[in-house]
Formats: sequence, structure tokens, C-alpha cells
Amino acid sequence: MLQITPELARRRLLMMAVVVLTYMLSFFQRFAPAGVAQDLAAAFQTSAASLGVLAATYFYVYTLMQIPTGILADTLGPRRILLLGGLVGGAGSWLFGFAPNLDVALVGRTLIGLGVSVTFIAMLKLIAVWYEEQRFATMTGLALLLGNLGSVLAGAPLAMMAQALGWREVFMGVGALSLGLAALCWLMVRDRPGAQSEAAPARRFDRTVVLQGMLDILKNRATWPVVLVNTGVSGSFFTFGGLWAMPFLMQAHGLSRADAAAHLSLLFMGFALGSVIIGHLSDRLRRRKPVLIAVSHLYALIWLFWLSGAPLLPGLSYVLFAAMGLATASFTLTWACAKEVNPPLLSGMSTSVANMGGFAAAALLQPLVGAVMDLSWDGRLADGARFYSMADFQWGFALLAGFALLGAAAAWWVKETGCRNIWRSNALGAG
Repeated sequence: MLQITPELARRRLLMMAVVVLTYMLSFFQRFAPAGVAQDLAAAFQTSAASLGVLAATYFYVYTLMQIPTGILADTLGPRRILLLGGLVGGAGSWLFGFAPNLDVALVGRTLIGLGVSVTFIAMLKLIAVWYEEQRFATMTGLALLLGNLGSVLAGAPLAMMAQALGWREVFMGVGALSLGLAALCWLMVRDRPGAQSEAAPARRFDRTVVLQGMLDILKNRATWPVVLVNTGVSGSFFTFGGLWAMPFLMQAHGLSRADAAAHLSLLFMGFALGSVIIGHLSDRLRRRKPVLIAVSHLYALIWLFWLSGAPLLPGLSYVLFAAMGLATASFTLTWACAKEVNPPLLSGMSTSVANMGGFAAAALLQPLVGAVMDLSWDGRLADGARFYSMADFQWGFALLAGFALLGAAAAWWVKETGCRNIWRSNALGAG
């Protein structure tokens, strides 16, 4: 049983504070294109499809890195990969800020995605090692609540900073912050409670054992419904919140930049609060599946409202964005579900497999939604960027609504774990 002394508890708190700050920065980078979408479109003279590719580049590399990151978290340890990730992400942010054209911006965005791709799995691994198993979903939700302040900053605060300082200067400042946090991670993070001031020796990388462990996770039928929930819910949310929400509000609904940014910040705040509320509720009820089903269905219903093209009434629009953010947090339970139906020693790999679905979907959907919108675009321009009608957004958002419905449907096939690891249980093969 995990024994945490007062000294270790203090060290754990300081360590997790640094890791959560790093996670905040990764969330900011994930959603930042939405806050400056109009600036990017004007600066690089892009179509919706090209803008989608620019934003999705982050998700391409993030998706490809999920399984390697899970393996690295289980072998090299979180401390080393957090250091390397911060260095690469900082360099990418600088390059993105200096980018003279779209091609260079794409390279910078790729490096950003590569650098921050390790943060979340490393954080989950640290929570799994440093905290009791029955507190995993609660601690994950709390970390998400705090980390999601980064996504809130990517809404109204980023829009204001970009107007006051310029979007390039903002990203160069973020690059410097990334390097500073990388240094702090190296100084303060320890891979497990037994690791003291010296770096803990990394486990020997046994390729056969690692590949067999990954194969076991992929062969486990209880893993795949979890992956599909994450794919449908987080994939559609990352696409919407990460790029298309601001243009949708400003162009289809005629909101000002400030009002649209306020809606975006409320969406992210709802997600942040929902992450800790839903995780805590699930832990208190000691049930995963009913909570996952109820909240994922609410999320899918809200997508049907966006598809209807109904006007956003004052007040109601804020409620809908807050509710959508809260309901999106249903996918955060998939990490606990994946961990609890697979071997405990493979917690890094199992959570990375669940996480991979949503990022793969976002990588596909961000440019695909833009391409669909471009097909129906009537040629109008506004402030040097393409202007899309409500009908254009409806065509593109039909894809996102379909993914949201997929995630809600898959929740019915998720294995109930009772908030404990049931990997060895005979009940694992039951319906």
C-alpha cells in the first residue's frame, strides 16, 4: 500500500504544482488557434482547409506520440520526458511566432505538438504512482480543472493580448515560459515516491515486454469502447473549441470578437469544472458507466442545437456553451476506465491508447471541416479573410455532430469497473 509521509506529501504537492502548470501551457497551445483564428487567416492568407491543417498539425503529431509517450512514461519515466517536451515545445512556439509564411508556421506548430504531447500521459503516470487508486479519477479531474485554466487563457485573454501586443509576441513569450517550466520539471519532479534528490534509475527498456504489453491492451475488448467514447467526444470538442468556435460565433451569429472570446472562455471553464465534478461524482458513486452515458448524451444533444441554425438568444448562448463544456468532460472518465480494465503496470500505455482516439479524430476533423466549408463558400471576404455563412458551418459541423453521437453510443458498451482495477476479474468478459 502507498505510504506517504508528511515530507513526501509536501514534495508531492510542489511537484504536481509544476506539472499542472506545464499541463496548463499544453492546453493553451492546444486551443490557441481558436483565439487568433482571424489573425492567422489574415496573416497567412489561408482558406478554411489550410487553416484547419495549421491547427491540426498539433493533433497529428500528438496522436502519433500517444503510444510512444505511454511507453516512455512506463520506461524512461515522466521526469525525463517532461524536460525534453518542454525544450521542444518552447522552440516550436518561438518558431511559430517568428514564422514569415504558412510553411514555417506549420513546422513550428508541429514542434509545439511534439513537445506538449508528453505532458498529459506523464501527469497521469505521476498521479497513478503517487496517489491511491481510488483517488485516481478525482485527482485527474482536479489536475484537469487547474490545467484547463490554460484553455480559458486561450479564449478572451489571448484575444485581448493578441490585440494589445500582437499574436506573434504572445507565442514568443509562451516559448520562453515553456523552457522555464522544463527546467523546473527536471529540478522538482520525481518518478516515484522512493526517488530522492538523484534521478531515479530508469527501468531497462525491454522491447519484447513493451510490445507484448501494448498487444495485450489492444487485444482487450474492454479497451475499445473506451477508445470510441474518447474519439467521438473529445475529437469533436477539440475541433470545435480548438479552431472553429470563434469563427462560428463571429461569422454565423454576428458576435463581436470580445463576445465570441467570452463564449469560448466559458466553454473551457465549463470543461474545467466538469472534469473535476464528473470525476469526483464517479468516484463517490463508485460507478463509471452511468455517469459516462448520461453526460455524453447531453453533449451530443447540444450538437443538434448547433446544427439547427437557431439564433443564439442572449443569456441562453452562455448557458449552452457552459453546458457543452461541462458535458465534454465526460470523456475524462475514459482514462480511468482504460486504466481499470488493463494491467496496473501498464497504466501509461493504457491511458495513452484511450487518449489517442480523440487526438486522431481532431487531426482528421479540423482540416476536413474546413474543406467541407470551402466547398460551399460563396467567395465573400471580410478583413482579408474568408467569410462563411451559417449554411457553410452547418455542413462542416454535421461531421462533428456525427462523432459526438458515436461517442455517446459507445458509452453503452463501456465495462463497469466499480472504480477499481478489474483486469484479473472473471467479470471482465461479461457484458
